[in-house]
Amino acid sequence: MSATLIGTSHGTDDPAGQAAVRALLDGVRVARPGLDVREAFVDVQQPEVGDVLAEAVRDAADAAGTAAGALAAAGVDESSGPLAVVVPVLLSTGYHVRHDIAQAVAAVNAAAGGSATAAEPLGPHPLLVDILADRYAAAEAAHGPFRSDDAVVLAAAGSSVAAAATAVEEVTSALAQRLGRPVTPSYGAGAEPRVPDAVAAARATTAGRVIVVSYLLAPGYFLDRVLEAGADVVTDPVAGPAGAEKADPRLVQVVLDRYDAAVSA
Repeated sequence: MSATLIGTSHGTDDPAGQAAVRALLDGVRVARPGLDVREAFVDVQQPEVGDVLAEAVRDAADAAGTAAGALAAAGVDESSGPLAVVVPVLLSTGYHVRHDIAQAVAAVNAAAGGSATAAEPLGPHPLLVDILADRYAAAEAAHGPFRSDDAVVLAAAGSSVAAAATAVEEVTSALAQRLGRPVTPSYGAGAEPRVPDAVAAARATTAGRVIVVSYLLAPGYFLDRVLEAGADVVTDPVAGPAGAEKADPRLVQVVLDRYDAAVSA
């Protein structure tokens, strides 16, 4: 029996952002038929991750108990694994990963004997760099061609957790190598430079345009702030343009990679 996958995002009031996350989890269901995939949030939306996780573990324990009894009767020994895996549908680590999700997992394990675990956040991951490069190419097709004196800034949500900035810098470096041009990291909160400051600094040092690559999962508060930061061009977020009916299969694969790694750990 597969462990339940609980895709846990930040949550947003933006209908397009909500639809993008739902499409991503629907893509996971299609890619892995039979896998129990549930949605949870750490802020703004309901249900909360702790409630979904507790319910998933109870449901899985009941099913596993029945399955274990049948296997035992047949003389088959099955090693146990987690009953539920929380996959942070977040691009970087930070407070929500290290506090909200970790606390939910700890609470369920204290009550249910180590039956839940948390996966790593989605980033950094090579497939995310592929997606960012494609978002850049799509923006160039719409607004380009981009010139050598255009400046490129990567915009991430940001966190006060140092490891989050390190992960963003890793993605920035990989994207710069892919594009063959410098890319400056920036943040919506929690770290420096902030996106408007990075855009302003780029504007002061280039005669060309300022292009912001959105290292943000979906439409919502942070993308709105990026759009207000004064760049000439802002790419679509990682999940793609608003209104996309299907998730990018590469993003679906990132979610499944994180899930599989957590199950086998």
